[in-house]
Amino acid sequence: MSDSAQAPVIGPSPKRRWGLVLVGAAGGAVVALYAAAAPFVAPALRRVCLPFVPATSAQVENVLQLLSGRRGALVDIGSGDGRIVIAAAKRGFRAVGYELNPWLVWYSRYRSWREGVHHNTRFYISDLWKVNFSEFSNVVIFGVPQMMQSLEEKLQSELKGSARVIACRFPFPSWIAVRESGKGIDTAWLYDAKSFKTTAKEDSD
Repeated sequence: MSDSAQAPVIGPSPKRRWGLVLVGAAGGAVVALYAAAAPFVAPALRRVCLPFVPATSAQVENVLQLLSGRRGALVDIGSGDGRIVIAAAKRGFRAVGYELNPWLVWYSRYRSWREGVHHNTRFYISDLWKVNFSEFSNVVIFGVPQMMQSLEEKLQSELKGSARVIACRFPFPSWIAVRESGKGIDTAWLYDAKSFKTTAKEDSD
């Protein structure tokens, strides 16, 4: 055999090549999934980092139960994919959602059209801290503990005495709920504006 002869180059085995292909495909799928999901889980409220977490069917039902017998305009603060607004519109409310994430607002508008309640719903791209909620007699909020004190003060100053506020997942720190619905993470608390505005006035005197 000649000294100039070269040893054959051995490439990766078929099994190894398939493994590399699968790893590459899996990596691409993860990147694609992240790119598709990122707009929906981006922070919904500017002052506090509040990622989008869809309301469960139990949470929606608890909210509707606390709204029983109520009428008037309703607002969902940080409305996400619009499910609370849409469910309320189906019960006859004129329902509005404020949400900072434009992807979720566009999706909510599509869902309300698909479910036939777009005439009674409105969705706006807005920072909740820049919105005045005085026109609403029913307020729903899925918040986090870090924002509840500031939101309590804002609603206390803006809402009329006839308004009702429903907090889901986390209660307000100072207000006393007049009713509760559900258990655990699905709990919703109902607050009467007349009660918490009176208490605030007494405390300031």
